[in-house]
Parts: sequence; structure tokens; C-alpha cells
Amino acid sequence: MITRRSFLVRTTSVAAALGTTAFSLRHADAEPPPEVTRIRIPQTAAICIAPLYLADELLKAEGFAEVEHVQMAGNLFTRAVASGRVDLALNFSGPLVISIDERAPVVILAGIHAGCFELFGSERVRAIRDLKGKIVAIPGRGEPQHVFAASMVSYVGIDPRTEVTWVTHPFEESARLLAEGAIDAFLGFPPEPQRLRARKIGRVMVDSAVDRPWSQYFCCLAYTNREFAHRNPVATKRALRAVLKAADLCATDPDTAARTLVTKGYTPEPEYASEMMRKLPYNLWRTQSHEDSIRFYALRLHEAGMVRSNPQKILAQGTDWRFLNELKRELKG
Repeated sequence: MITRRSFLVRTTSVAAALGTTAFSLRHADAEPPPEVTRIRIPQTAAICIAPLYLADELLKAEGFAEVEHVQMAGNLFTRAVASGRVDLALNFSGPLVISIDERAPVVILAGIHAGCFELFGSERVRAIRDLKGKIVAIPGRGEPQHVFAASMVSYVGIDPRTEVTWVTHPFEESARLLAEGAIDAFLGFPPEPQRLRARKIGRVMVDSAVDRPWSQYFCCLAYTNREFAHRNPVATKRALRAVLKAADLCATDPDTAARTLVTKGYTPEPEYASEMMRKLPYNLWRTQSHEDSIRFYALRLHEAGMVRSNPQKILAQGTDWRFLNELKRELKG
């Protein structure tokens, strides 16, 4: 069992090994306290947003006396953030681009990691281009699985509006149908791909952790309500710093991160958590272009007919890199 004290000690030791702790604490001490002492973050079944789940003690060290976990159904938190029900979230880049195009009052702060989704196919398909005229299962239109899959087929010249048949099923039903050959493809997020592989269902057509171009772009981004960032700039920066430190922990000590996910009850499957932590690149936020990821998905979704705005407009009205740029300087690796 990992206690709160031992987790904080391990987190601090990992940060110290990176050479960041003393430097960042000096900056934190020099800053005023956060404007609010409670912060609300979402909680759902997706475990690839682990830095958000592992940031509790780091958020408290940043001056947030209360960290409230808001239980969410599904993997799309934009409405909760836009309405002010959630203050800070990690979510998928494609749906966020759509929300910004629809003028939702959210602002992207940073990319956190790439590589979380995998596309599985039946024996009838070998590549994305084979999905023309085929059946793809999703949990719902507009959900992250639908958005990413639509981006992928549009990238190879398939119109997702007319040349793919989308059927809506929960994961277990989709897994059964894929095993039976009743559907042709399914796109999943951890721990779904691990479960499909364990049951030997389908074959991986695209693994976004290793396959280009998907591996080159952030799939999960940190974002907040625009008004929250405007009213609470110190709290926003401090909260983002806690999440980025937690991302460093995932990258440098994946075993501790995986065990903590299990201990805290985010997943009952330690082997899946460990596999995910070792596989996903949680160390890209200092070096990879955050803007390029927004441009890439904005273009793909424009091709798919899912957004109207051009990438520059999406970037102008839906991103704020000030906090990230400051933290890059403070938390040098």
C-alpha cells in the first residue's frame, strides 16, 4: 500500500532527480497563494489521464486545501468545464478542437502526452484505407472515439460522413461484435486496448504511441474554463504545474505511478496500468510543439466536415500558452 506520505516522498525524490524541486519551490514560494483553495477535477474510467489523478498531493502543496474529484460518465468533460462544474481537466485534442469551434468557453493550457488510442480491426481490414464502406463501432457520435476515428479516415481520403457506417455500442458489446466479425473496427483508450489484446480480439491497425503521424501529436491536453483562468491566473498556473510534475512522475517512475493508480482505486488492473505507464510518452511537454497538435487535428477535422474554423482561429480563441511557457522555464529537465 502507498500512503499519502510515501507517495509525496517518492514524488519529491523523482522531481529532485530531475533537478527541478528546489528551483520550482523557490518560484512557488515567491508567488502569491492561489485565488481559490478548492479545485475540482474530473474522474472517469479512462486511465491515460493519469497525471490528473496523481496530482492530488502536488495540488495540495500548491496551496489547494481541497481537491474535489467530480465523477463523470464517459470520457468527454468539455461541458462540465465550460459550465464551471470542473475547474481543470485533461481531455482529448479532437473533441476539444470541436468545442472551441463551437465557441465553448474553454481554453487549452498544455499538451500532456501522445499515444493513448489504438485502432483495432477485423480480419477484413488491414489498414485505415480499408475502412471505406465498412462498419466502425463507437460509444456515441461526438465522443472521443468517434472524433479520432473520423480524423484517421479523413486523413487517408475517406469521407467519414458518407463512406463509413458508424454504429453505437458500449465497449463490451463492441468487443463481442469485433470478435464475431459483425463490425470492422473499434478505437479504444486505456484500458480498452489492453483488454482486447488480453482476450485476443481483433488486430491492431494503428497504435498512436508508435505510428506516425499520430505519435507526433498530443492526444491529451490540459484545459480549463476561460473565466476561471482570467479570474484565477495564480491558481491556474499552480494547478498546471502540479499536473506537469505528475506527468514527469509518470515518465520517470512508471511503476510508482501505476501502483498509485491501483491503490487509489482508479483501476483494478495493475498489469494494464503498468503497461500503459511504460508505453505512453509523458515526457514530451517540454519539447514537442503544442501548437502543431492543435493545427494537425483542426485540419483533419475540417477535412472531416466536423469544424468550420481554420487552425489559426482555433489557436487564437482557444489556447493560452502563457502558463506553459513560464513553467517550461521553471521546470527545466
